[in-house]
Amino acid sequence: MTQTVSTAPAATSASPDTTAAAPELRRRPGRWIDGWDAENTEQWESQGRAIARRNLNWSIFAEFLGFVVWQLWSVVAVALPAAGFNLTTGEIFWLISIPSLVGATLRIPYSFLVPKFGGRNWTIISAGLLLAPTIAMVVCVSNPDTPFPVLLGAAALAGFGGGNFASSMSNITFFYPQREKGWALGLNAAGGNLGAAVAQFVVPIAITIGAAATLNLPVAGWIWIPFILVAMFGAARYMDNLSNAKADFSGSAAALKEPHLWLLSLLYIGTFGSFIGFASVFPKLIADQFPEFSAIAIGGAAVPLAFLGALVGSLARPYGGRLSDRFGGARITMVAFAAMALITIAVLVTLPLGNFWLFLGLFLLLFASAGIGNGSTYRMVPIVFAVRGGGTGDVSTQRKAAAALGLISAIGAYGGFLIPQALNLSFQSTGGYGAAFAGFIAAYVLLLVLTWAVYVRSDKLSAHKI
Repeated sequence: MTQTVSTAPAATSASPDTTAAAPELRRRPGRWIDGWDAENTEQWESQGRAIARRNLNWSIFAEFLGFVVWQLWSVVAVALPAAGFNLTTGEIFWLISIPSLVGATLRIPYSFLVPKFGGRNWTIISAGLLLAPTIAMVVCVSNPDTPFPVLLGAAALAGFGGGNFASSMSNITFFYPQREKGWALGLNAAGGNLGAAVAQFVVPIAITIGAAATLNLPVAGWIWIPFILVAMFGAARYMDNLSNAKADFSGSAAALKEPHLWLLSLLYIGTFGSFIGFASVFPKLIADQFPEFSAIAIGGAAVPLAFLGALVGSLARPYGGRLSDRFGGARITMVAFAAMALITIAVLVTLPLGNFWLFLGLFLLLFASAGIGNGSTYRMVPIVFAVRGGGTGDVSTQRKAAAALGLISAIGAYGGFLIPQALNLSFQSTGGYGAAFAGFIAAYVLLLVLTWAVYVRSDKLSAHKI
């Protein structure tokens, strides 16, 4: 969730004076910086850019680890039965989906904690909180007799990783001028999203290498603890707190009253929610439908294939924004939903054939479409709010749009819970996943129609190339 407050001295002007003399940067103990004004060109070029880039680098690393921890149970839960845990399919789906439910919920308060504690300080705290789910995982998966409620509690702690996205994006927003925010936030988001792919690639190898006939599940948690400690040290040593970073409660309250906030949130559930939901459940789907392809044995280690989904979706996201700049976000979002619907139909039709490579290819196309939709939907938000504000681009409109971006990112993350639970309900009711895929098709078609009816057909909105 991202909260942006104009930090220019003339907060009542839509065009801050970037030619004024640079305010002096003053440093206080605890790595606090006073006088920060990213919009002032002289300050930005002489000192600000280097400071912002250093903070961005460590923010990306910490957020990357957040996504890693957020996705750990998507791999470990699937491996539990082979390690001697007696779990039902429904219980495994709950272990996969509960981190997304908790993470999406935490995104809302997390976005307001940077102004309260300081970006550096909260990055140290939020990175440190990742130790709780990793250590809990180590303890719980060491004993096959661990009760399911305890496993579920440990998986819920992984939601700390999902919440980190909101505070990380909020923090970086304060460091960059408006003209470079998109680039910086894009890097920050991409670095985080890649954590899902890395977790799904590294963990299966780590728990199988040298394990012979057993699985060394505690390694799934142990291997990340040194990196978390490095992130905490790096944040403490190299990041900064900005004294003029302020929470924008009024902007959030105003955004909540805007009907387009809720419409765009539905679209984002369909795009980002599909990405994170399918990323979480993809290892389970492959293990159920094609167990022989769940991993490829190479040199005593199990090399997974499920990570390809999260990787493709992460890499596709920037192209959604780039295509939107040229053709309009609403049109690209429509294309994304159309592609997602058609691809899901193909999955539903071809699943009985039992062809793994066809299944994998279709799902990678689905991930790519969802990733493009992530970028295009997110790009729509500030333009929609600018048009709703009369196209003036004043500070009030910018604050409302920034608050909306944060709220929409939080709501969209609930898709990471809804998709696994829909698949679980389908399996429990019918013994297969066909009903869930049919429901996804219907949802994508409805979201396509909604996008066309509200944002493409409307003369007022489509004229602005939303």
